[in-house]
Amino acid sequence: MRLAVFGAGAWGTALTLAFAGRHQVRLWTWLPAHAEAMVASRENQEFLPSHRLPEDIAITSDVSRALGGAELAVIATPMAGLRDTVAKVAPAGMPFLWVCKGLEAGTGLLPHQVVAQVAPTATCGALTGPSFAEEVARKLPTAITLASPDLAFARAMAEALHTPRLRLYANDDIVGAEVGGAVKNVLAIATGICDGLGLGLNARAALMTRGLAEITRFGVALGARRETFMGLAGLGDLILTCTGDLSRNRRVGLALASGRAVAAIQKELGHVAEGVMTTHEVTRRAAALGVEMPITEAIRAVLDGEIRAADAVDRLMGRDTRIE
Repeated sequence: MRLAVFGAGAWGTALTLAFAGRHQVRLWTWLPAHAEAMVASRENQEFLPSHRLPEDIAITSDVSRALGGAELAVIATPMAGLRDTVAKVAPAGMPFLWVCKGLEAGTGLLPHQVVAQVAPTATCGALTGPSFAEEVARKLPTAITLASPDLAFARAMAEALHTPRLRLYANDDIVGAEVGGAVKNVLAIATGICDGLGLGLNARAALMTRGLAEITRFGVALGARRETFMGLAGLGDLILTCTGDLSRNRRVGLALASGRAVAAIQKELGHVAEGVMTTHEVTRRAAALGVEMPITEAIRAVLDGEIRAADAVDRLMGRDTRIE
């Protein structure tokens, strides 16, 4: 299959490397200088260093060249770039997937809702689940979800994109898959705070378990199926992001526990930590739905400087007892 990967960050580069052995892949970046640097070095030194890009991978900043002859586009931009990138890809009339996780800033829309506004008739879906770009690039065993309202499309793409080290499972609950991928980033910030404060493994387990309950309540209120949150896009992604040291959002939480400011933390990361913006959008949307999300609300208060990280723990532990 001929693929066009849009977005040459860590994820776009990792997927390009994962698919290149089986497919013809073109990697697009919006910045001409970035494309030129990757062509010269055959490496994405800025976002995924130490992984050579084979010569048969075409690298370009030209949209027409990236799309020319492609049968499927994969959008691997941050959530903030999804709307504009869909507008570039959709006119070509080919099916496409996206890998960003979160809610759009300002609108609170999930990725598939953004896509529906820009390209309402597109055949499309989301790639999500427990996966770090670094490990995918190293071709370590990974299993993820390919979710689309069109289950036949999801199955066909899962079969086509499957590799010996990247296993894809088809799912038609795109709401559940996207909610799981978005809100687990909020919980990763929370568990980072928990670990940064040295609160122990008991506390981390409790936080993740109650966090999964929040994710499920929120997702069901939006129309998701409860069982989706027990799968790769829910529990699987939550475990990885909350416990893995490669998690950017977990690193945000660890830094918050030490008293550092959010702006300084994000600048030092050099990559997008989607959980920061997602926390605010989930809080607003949950309030509108009447969904109780105390952990998410506590993290929002920490990010906004209303309370210290340690105070968030006291707030959560001091809540009234209730039936689980």
